[in-house]
Amino acid sequence: MKKLVALALTLLMVFSASAALAQGSLVVYSPHDADPLQAGLALFQAAYPDIKVEYIAAGTGELLQRVAAESENPLADVLWGGGADSLAAFKPYFQTYVSANDDVIADAFKDAEDLWIGESPLPMVLFYNKTMVSEEDAPKTWEDLLNPKWKGQIAYASPAKSGSAYTQLCTMILAQGGPDSGGWDFVEKFYQNLDGKVQDSSGNCHKLVASGEYAIGVTIEKSAVLYADNPDVAFVYPEKNSAVPDGVAIIKNCPNLDNAKLFVDFVTGLECQKDQNENWKRRPVRSDLAPVGLVPLSDLDLTDYDFDWAANDKEEIIEKWQEIIVNN
Repeated sequence: MKKLVALALTLLMVFSASAALAQGSLVVYSPHDADPLQAGLALFQAAYPDIKVEYIAAGTGELLQRVAAESENPLADVLWGGGADSLAAFKPYFQTYVSANDDVIADAFKDAEDLWIGESPLPMVLFYNKTMVSEEDAPKTWEDLLNPKWKGQIAYASPAKSGSAYTQLCTMILAQGGPDSGGWDFVEKFYQNLDGKVQDSSGNCHKLVASGEYAIGVTIEKSAVLYADNPDVAFVYPEKNSAVPDGVAIIKNCPNLDNAKLFVDFVTGLECQKDQNENWKRRPVRSDLAPVGLVPLSDLDLTDYDFDWAANDKEEIIEKWQEIIVNN
């Protein structure tokens, strides 16, 4: 017992010394919702009070394009959030780093070359307004979204701007057999049922459903579960789902590399992961931390998500989506 206490005190002293030495600046790009984003940054700031933290919040697609455009002179240090398949498409702009928490994060949730690290697996959900959709009629599969009764009543974000919408697009294609086996035919029918209405932000999808402007929204678990106290909305996990993680990545040649490493370790660390789960219903990526208030991933019907295809062919996939918009 004395040895354990001594070890704990030693680790505490090392951490305190590290925090005391940490100073300078950190610039974070993030597509996360405002509340969990602010909460995570506040915790980091409390742990490292001498680091000046700034952030830019925008959609995943916009932020990734910004990282690419600034590659000759990076203005940010770390990207926190965005589907890992979207981050993987921009790997040349990220810095290799093995997190201090690497041993409690499964290989399925991190890049093989350590260019991004998963920080929260994200199942997709079909969110609906109970005053407009009965539980019996609520869509339970991707195919249910093609029902003519929902034409113009589905909130879905542009996959060119939203990382989660991009993952949803790929999930729908793969759930229908893949890009060469009917996947794109399904997407064209789905877009036609949107009746030309596509949201600029994934954050709009759940909000528009909750307000009654749309009957159904294609969104992510972390957004839907925040409405637990709202009796007018509910959600289902569709069959052939996916659980691609949100990722965190250090920007290549960033101006504050040491602080970026501290931030990656922090958001994958116990304190931040536990807080994000308990207070914001974000699913932890750590194998030593069971999710509170969320169904286990093992209970969901997950499709075989082709991560390499979604990452490597992103430009082609987005172009195909744009073609469907133009032709319909």
